[in-house]
Amino acid sequence: MSADTQELRTQLDQLQESLSVRQSTTHFAHTGVSTIAALLIGGASGKLFHDSLRTPLLAWGAAVLSLALLVYAFRHYRLGRKVLVEELKGYETMMALRRQLKLDDPSALLPR
Repeated sequence: MSADTQELRTQLDQLQESLSVRQSTTHFAHTGVSTIAALLIGGASGKLFHDSLRTPLLAWGAAVLSLALLVYAFRHYRLGRKVLVEELKGYETMMALRRQLKLDDPSALLPR
């Protein structure tokens, strides 16, 4: 193996290691769970507002919690999108390195 090939192989290993943990998936999971929780708590809050003659303090607390969860979900969605763009760039770089190293060419891997 030449020095260039070894350097490309090292870059490929580093990229594969960094892409093995998908942070965007975690952010999108936080978005989904907090959105569902916000909708459930918001619905309960709306029901408390609708059914009570005098608005209970719990309804206000639930409404604030629901709004806070929606803000949390929005922040994680935006962060997930940003991380996803970086992950996709890294993936494209990794695929270019694989093409340069001819790892996806079966004829190049056969003994001569």
